Amino acid sequence: MVDSSQTTTGYYTTNYLLPTNKMPTKTTTTKTPVKTVKATAKPAAAKVPKAAAVPKASAKPKTEEFQKLRIRVRAYEHKILDASVKQIIDTALRYDAKVIGPVPLPAEIKKYTVNRSTFVHKDAREQFEMRTHKRLIDIVNPNAKVIEALTNLSLPSGVNIDVKMI
Repeated sequence: MVDSSQTTTGYYTTNYLLPTNKMPTKTTTTKTPVKTVKATAKPAAAKVPKAAAVPKASAKPKTEEFQKLRIRVRAYEHKILDASVKQIIDTALRYDAKVIGPVPLPAEIKKYTVNRSTFVHKDAREQFEMRTHKRLIDIVNPNAKVIEALTNLSLPSGVNIDVKMI
């Protein structure tokens, strides 16, 4: 087992390979300057509390806060879902609202496995799945007319809508 160490003396750096009996054997010598760092103790008065630190110039100041109306639409059929999302976006754009989306979210898949027969033939099974398709729409700074128009909107059955104010 060989232990590797490095010894610095002044201007020269010497690499030694130390065997298990710790007898130094000189292998190579390189002429690389060694930087010496003096450790200086900082006086206690020189510390600046974190609260008094100056913020970075790259940080953007918040000029105004804005609200978002986050609409999450879910349905089993993607065609009905896309038609409903188009209807929501058209209603929001009619009242000059800024719309972000629709953002397609991953479909939630529920799989069910059942036996084909009631009593015997355990290996014969059928698999069924239910896919829930989802879309996300954000409306930035909605006014009262947009919110009222969206609440009066009639959407087809089978479409679930969750609305949050962020």
